[in-house]
Amino acid sequence: MDPDKEIHFEFFPVITVYKSGRVERFHTQIVPASTDPATGVTSKDVVIDSSTGLWVRLYLPKLENPSKEKLPVVIYYHGGAFMIGSAADPFSHNYLNRLVAEAKIVAVSVNYRLAPEFPLPIGYEDSVAGFKWVISHANGSGPEPWLVDYADFDHVFLAGCSAGGNMAHTVALRAGLDKLEPGVVVKGMVIIHPYFSGEERIASEVRRSDAEWVKTKEVWHFVYPGTSGMDDPASNPFSEGAPSVKNLVCKRVLVCVAEHDSLRDRGVWYYENLKESEWDGEAELFESAGEGHAFHVMKPTCEKTAELMKQVIAFLKN
Repeated sequence: MDPDKEIHFEFFPVITVYKSGRVERFHTQIVPASTDPATGVTSKDVVIDSSTGLWVRLYLPKLENPSKEKLPVVIYYHGGAFMIGSAADPFSHNYLNRLVAEAKIVAVSVNYRLAPEFPLPIGYEDSVAGFKWVISHANGSGPEPWLVDYADFDHVFLAGCSAGGNMAHTVALRAGLDKLEPGVVVKGMVIIHPYFSGEERIASEVRRSDAEWVKTKEVWHFVYPGTSGMDDPASNPFSEGAPSVKNLVCKRVLVCVAEHDSLRDRGVWYYENLKESEWDGEAELFESAGEGHAFHVMKPTCEKTAELMKQVIAFLKN
């Protein structure tokens, strides 16, 4: 059989990898940075590490008084099962255009590298590097004028959807362990429909077929070949031996889940374990009834998306 057509790994509808090494991704659309006519938000792409090709997309709202306004900063990590998506995909781009316009923030979307070509923990290292690049501007200097001129580093937030929620948690933990540069305050973290897991099934996971559970494990090992398993701290932040979440860099966390999302119960589990942990912050849980995974980026005009957006903005402004 032709190795270029023989399947080595498949996770439909995300990715197919053939024995030849050829990778076929679904949902590969990208949109350019631009000025969005609907919101007035301007975006641009900036390479922050030429050695790895790591880049970010920055977003700036339309400003009434550009010389005086300092705005909260949201560092955002897109979803896509660690294998698809980008800072240029239309789901993330359109969502951030709306969020930036309505919340009046500066956003930085980090284009971390993807498995399988760049297996975890490379994506985690890219995500941390993106965070460090942003906060390196806090002393009033740095290569990016939008951050120097408009960013309020007393109001920094981490955010992410799905795999990006997992990324945001990892960055928040690493930032707390590494300690921040002077002049930076990470006020909070927003994780929407986040990916977490564990060796022991919980809640609705118990009702999944053995085949589904085996596939869940297979996917995790595929994106992170060097993992210790489902209780790896990257997958299960509350496993034995994991760095304590008391080290999270922020004191406020908003966990958003959707009723019909297969990851819903893990999001609730994260919220409950965080509240019961040594972390001395304030956690909030928001559930979107009747909706599924990442509905807010796929159905941007629906009522539940508006409710979720309102909740996120309230958290950013509190």
